[in-house]
Amino acid sequence: MNDLAERDRAVIWHPFTQMQTAPLPIPIVRGSGSVLYGADGREYLDMVSSWWVNIHGHAHPHIAQRVSEQLHTLEHVIFAGFTHQPAVELAERLLAILPANQSKVFYSDNGSTAVEVALKMAFQYWHNLGKPRKKIVAFENAYHGDTFGAMAVSGRSAFTAPFTPFLFDVVYLPVPIPGQEEIVLQQAEALFSEEVAAFIAEPLVQGAGGMVMYQPDVLDTLFRLARDKGALIIADEVMTGFGRTGKLFASDYLAEKPDMMCLSKGLTGGTMALGVTSCAESIYNAFLSDDKHKTLFHGHSFTANPLACTAALASMDVLLLSETQANIERITASHAAFANKLAAYPTVENIRQHGTLLAFDIKAGEQTSYFNNIRDTAYNFLLDRGILMRPLGNVLYMMPPYCTTDEQLAYTHEQIQAFLATL
Repeated sequence: MNDLAERDRAVIWHPFTQMQTAPLPIPIVRGSGSVLYGADGREYLDMVSSWWVNIHGHAHPHIAQRVSEQLHTLEHVIFAGFTHQPAVELAERLLAILPANQSKVFYSDNGSTAVEVALKMAFQYWHNLGKPRKKIVAFENAYHGDTFGAMAVSGRSAFTAPFTPFLFDVVYLPVPIPGQEEIVLQQAEALFSEEVAAFIAEPLVQGAGGMVMYQPDVLDTLFRLARDKGALIIADEVMTGFGRTGKLFASDYLAEKPDMMCLSKGLTGGTMALGVTSCAESIYNAFLSDDKHKTLFHGHSFTANPLACTAALASMDVLLLSETQANIERITASHAAFANKLAAYPTVENIRQHGTLLAFDIKAGEQTSYFNNIRDTAYNFLLDRGILMRPLGNVLYMMPPYCTTDEQLAYTHEQIQAFLATL
């Protein structure tokens, strides 16, 4: 149905897309489980969970039913001065599975806004205490979103280059990948001071930065170094949350728990946009005052939308099923077995895995950036064979929905090996 693609081209500007050179978009008419169905009858295995959000697959019947019921009851209500059952229940159920120090939930619209809220909480926390701190420490090549605060704490790159003059300064640490831990810890000891308001990190996995992975013990040490100087800890679990790393949250691998957590993506099972910033009681208390100037002045028109909260509740129902947890373990084991096969290919290096996320690099000489041409070659090769993957430059990765079958995984493995055989 090229007609729909042509109509799209006439009126739509797509994300992360150079519209002059991009091929026409592929019209999708429906989804079921791990499969997307094109208007032309073709099927695509969604091995990236549609930008990491559809953790249970597409059109999940339980989530669809719950949202449909809610739509007939209450679709939206202003969240300043009002509340509703789905928002309260979701906050209660989230706090029950988040690290025990998390005490309050603040709703927003997506991952970027969840990060914005955390940053504003951190800066205003110190302001409200009358001890302003103005520095943020983040990892090099981090990606925390595309709004201005989220861009500021992300790595400086082609994504942020036009906006660099408008971003606040951030102090960067190298990522403590295996073999680099001691160097990073030495730098951290010098960087963390009583001027640092917060340290923000994507725990265990940097997503858009190239699926860069590191171990819990070094992050624990970094959190302790930051905390020794009073800095607040922000865990951006927008990607790693809700089972991706094998546990419900990447922070579950850590002894040192964050002061604030940012959640989105898998929160609603990919059904609707919703963001959450949770925080420890001490953060919340710093905003309690008879002085209205100490209020957190942040909000969105669709804050705590009842439909989105209902979708998140239904997604959590599915996530906590023993069947889903078994699927997470099954996919984790499948990835580990495939990683052993990948090790035999001379064109493959830096194979890494955390739970249901498997990534590896294709040797590409010196150009190992997001713009490496091998990205398009791999993307098109796999797409032609009915597999949706979005390589990050020379980094290929799999992050499938938890309902993905062994047969679907095996087919994907076969096609990846077929691609590697062409190199």
